Amino acid sequence: MRYNRLPLLFLIAAFIMISGCKGISDTRSLKLAHGLDPTHPVSVAMEFMADRCEEISGGKLLIETYSSGQLGSEQQCVELLQIGSLAITKVSSAVMESFTEEYKVLGIPYLFKSKEHAFRVLDGPIGDDLLTSTEPFWIRGLCFYDAGARSFYSIDTPIHHPDDLAGLKIRVMKSMTAMETIKALGGSPTPISWGELYTALQSGVVDGAENNPPSFYTSHHYEVCKFYSLNEHTMVPDVLIISKKIWDDLTEQQRSWLQQAIDESVVKQRELWALSEKESLEEVEKAGVTIIYPDKEPFAERVTHIPELYKDNAPLYSLIQRIKATEE
Repeated sequence: MRYNRLPLLFLIAAFIMISGCKGISDTRSLKLAHGLDPTHPVSVAMEFMADRCEEISGGKLLIETYSSGQLGSEQQCVELLQIGSLAITKVSSAVMESFTEEYKVLGIPYLFKSKEHAFRVLDGPIGDDLLTSTEPFWIRGLCFYDAGARSFYSIDTPIHHPDDLAGLKIRVMKSMTAMETIKALGGSPTPISWGELYTALQSGVVDGAENNPPSFYTSHHYEVCKFYSLNEHTMVPDVLIISKKIWDDLTEQQRSWLQQAIDESVVKQRELWALSEKESLEEVEKAGVTIIYPDKEPFAERVTHIPELYKDNAPLYSLIQRIKATEE
C-alpha cells in the first residue's frame, strides 16, 4: 500500500505510542480504531469484546477503542497496523483483496446461498485459511463479523430489475470484484471512500450505492436516497485484524484471553446484527424510504459468469469450488 500521508500517519503513530506508555508493567493495553458510528452493531460488539477482555484477564489485558475515524481513515488504520503503531482495526473483507487474492472470492455475487451457508464457510477451515493468508503483509485476521447482505439504494430511481441500473453511477468499495459485479448488473461502478459518500450522494456525484440495512441507516444515507432495493447480491463480511508485530509480541496467555473475548463477541455481534437489520429497515421506512423486494433471479442471472472469470486461477477457482461444496 502507498504511504501518501506519512506526516499525518507519523503524528497519529506518535500519539498512539506516547499514550500507550501509560499503565503498570504487568498490564498490556491494545488500541483498536475503526470508522464506524458507536451505535453500529459491529462497533457495539467490539466494545463488548473490550469489556470481556478486561474481565477475562482480570484487568491485565485492556483494549482501548476509538470509533468514528478518530485515529484516521480505514486505510490509515491499516497502514498504522502494519507498522505496529496500532494494534487492531475492523475493515470490510473487500479491503483485504489488495493484500491477498483469496479474499476476492467473498465478494462474488450470490456465492453464498444463505446466511447459514456463509457462517459455515467463515467459521470453518476456509475462514481460518483466509484469516492467516495476510500474515506476510504483517496483518493477521482474528474473526469475521456478520455484515449482512449488500443491496442497492438510490436517490430517485427505484431498482426493481437490473435494467433499472443502466446509466446509474453506483458507489462501490475499492474492490475489483465489486466493480465487476456492478458492471455486470448494468451500473457504472464509482469507487468512493465511505466517509465521503454522504456528500457524494447529496451533491449527485453518484446516483446510489450498495450496502446492508444497518449501514444504510446509521450513515444517514436514507436522508438522501429514498429507494432501497433488497436484491442482496453479496454477503461480504467484516474482518477484525491485528498487527502481526503486536500479535507475535503477546504472550500465549494474552493471546488466549484476547481470542476468547473475540469468539464471544462474534456470537454477540450476530445477535445484535439480526436485531439491527430489523430495526434499521423499520426506521428508514418511517423516514420515507420505499423498500423494494425485487425478484433476485434476474440479478443472479446477470452475474453467473463471474466465478468463471477465475477459472484460469487454480487456487481461487479451487476455493470457489470448496465454498460451493459447503452449501448443504
